Amino acid sequence: MHRKILIITDNTRNQINGVVTTFRNIERYAWGDGYHFEYIDPTFFPKRSAPGYPEVKLAWPRGIGKIIDQSNPDFVHIATEGPMGLFARMWLDRQGWRYNTSYHTKFPEFIKSIYSVPEWITYAYVRWFHKHSGRVLTTTDTMVKDLQRHGFRGEILSWTRGVDRSNLSPSGQRKIRSLTAEPTILNVGRVSKEKGLDDLCRLQDRYHIQIVGDGPYRQELERRYPRVQFFGYKQGAELADIYQDADVFCFPSRSDTFGLVMIESMSLGTPVAAYPVAGPVDVIEPGVTGYMAEDLEQAIERCLKYDRQRVRLASSRWTWKHCWEIFRDNLVEVV
Repeated sequence: MHRKILIITDNTRNQINGVVTTFRNIERYAWGDGYHFEYIDPTFFPKRSAPGYPEVKLAWPRGIGKIIDQSNPDFVHIATEGPMGLFARMWLDRQGWRYNTSYHTKFPEFIKSIYSVPEWITYAYVRWFHKHSGRVLTTTDTMVKDLQRHGFRGEILSWTRGVDRSNLSPSGQRKIRSLTAEPTILNVGRVSKEKGLDDLCRLQDRYHIQIVGDGPYRQELERRYPRVQFFGYKQGAELADIYQDADVFCFPSRSDTFGLVMIESMSLGTPVAAYPVAGPVDVIEPGVTGYMAEDLEQAIERCLKYDRQRVRLASSRWTWKHCWEIFRDNLVEVV
């Protein structure tokens, strides 16, 4: 019989983000190892869209304890710090159940950029939120040190990510741009203010900039940067073709803790230009898979000279199997 892992999350299963993508990709490895995933998410409860962020659903999860109890899990993992995670955390503590948690996003920085809440307030909350976690899983070694610097105690571990190369497979050969054409610089992800996309879009007169994804900041960017090409959401072979045909992938975010899209880009041979911050410093191999600098244009120009085959081969270390194994080895029995 498969052992049950209950995932409690503020993300619905149809959202396109790193949290949802991570759990979807490790599920198949879990089943092969004798584990089964079950989810409690906002679809179980009355909910409304977050202000300024319509794809994010805020639930009022009254009665979540009864659902957790009826699930009778072997392990509980709280994936997010929103209302779902908060109500679950309080019920589990009252019952004396053990659980672990994960820290996927720089939550205080995100809340400050969207709602102008001072970071010290939100850091106090997330420190309290994760205080009783059996283990806190975060994305990189840099994030482990960052959380410790912000006063997190207990066991904090680095939890890597992977690429589904069977799904992210291009339909054909890469299109080669002419010598006179502007280099194509790509970004993929949620189009929101905290992603730093203005820094990339300002280079519209220097490069052909493409943005794949959608979000609350898209209309503003389209108005301000008419030369930037917006695709909306793409997936599968269509997305793989866009990754493959780009000359450089630019990741201008300073708030992400990892950035799955960086390793997706590398898996198709496209090097990554980014700022030297948490996320990129743990993912990019300078001189091989990308380059980091405070001047994004400088980083892009360096990447334009890279060997794409070398980029692709270096990306092979990122696998969802390894991601699952880290998650499995750090599960905490509920009793």
